[in-house]
Amino acid sequence: MSRRNLSPAELFEAARNGDRGALARVLSLLERGDATAREVGRMAYKHSGHGYTVGITGAPGAGKSTLTSALIKHLRSLEMEIAVLAIDPSSPFTGGAILGDRVRMQDHATDPGVFIRSMATRGHLGGLSLSTPEAIRLLDAVGREWILVETVGVGQVEVEIAGKADTTVVVLNPGWGDSVQANKAGLMEIADVFVINKADRKGADETRRDIEQMLELTDLATDDWHPLIIPTVGTTGEGVTELWNAICEHRSFIEANNVLQTRREFRLREELREIVARRLELRARELCTGERWENIQQQVIDRQIDPWSAADEMLHGVGA
Repeated sequence: MSRRNLSPAELFEAARNGDRGALARVLSLLERGDATAREVGRMAYKHSGHGYTVGITGAPGAGKSTLTSALIKHLRSLEMEIAVLAIDPSSPFTGGAILGDRVRMQDHATDPGVFIRSMATRGHLGGLSLSTPEAIRLLDAVGREWILVETVGVGQVEVEIAGKADTTVVVLNPGWGDSVQANKAGLMEIADVFVINKADRKGADETRRDIEQMLELTDLATDDWHPLIIPTVGTTGEGVTELWNAICEHRSFIEANNVLQTRREFRLREELREIVARRLELRARELCTGERWENIQQQVIDRQIDPWSAADEMLHGVGA
């Protein structure tokens, strides 16, 4: 039977049994955001909570995809099964993901122990769509023990990934220290591990000193964890073992101190709040259509009623 003829439940079970095509199909259903997506999300939620999420973010051009590819290679040498979500800017033509990250990671595309998926931001200003946490849960539910989330790295997305990941890795390049003051409110506050990628270039030592000084001056260590700083060269794999050890050290620390559970509970609270906000926004758009809406707009324009009273009238019975 064709996968297109399978029900969401059948696709989900096939994905849990290792069918990569079914997993890709279920993720596509999830991204649609409709009633079928909600059905998939409910099934995934029941089986999730076992995987570990590593967010990899930083400015465009920092070499995140190359570094992620090197990290995948290292994890596969340890015989770990992993999944990668590459959060890309939405295509201005199709709304889908620009597949640059897949191209850069194509060396792993045929490895059955690696699943790579590009997801579109779908115009969300920060760069992460509402379907991102659900996609992470789905990959967790089908048995991927490590989930890497690599972001496009623009705007507010750096801060957002910290809210979606268990460990956040911020990738910088030599010379970034010149703009520490401008960036500290975002990047500096979310990193569990700093990576100075392209560390074979001039300025790597100065960048490390800049980060260390900023950490000391602003006391950004959270939950008694002091962010580690790891130099890497993504193109050669240099420093990737040390990066992996740093990620594992952070995981051990937050598990031992119950910080991991606290972070995950916070994420769920924030996700619930965002879902409610999105549904109210959709309801508001539905309200702001039709003859009644046109009439009340005209009353405001004719100054027969003030905007706040008009809004109260439109929302009467909604509870807002």
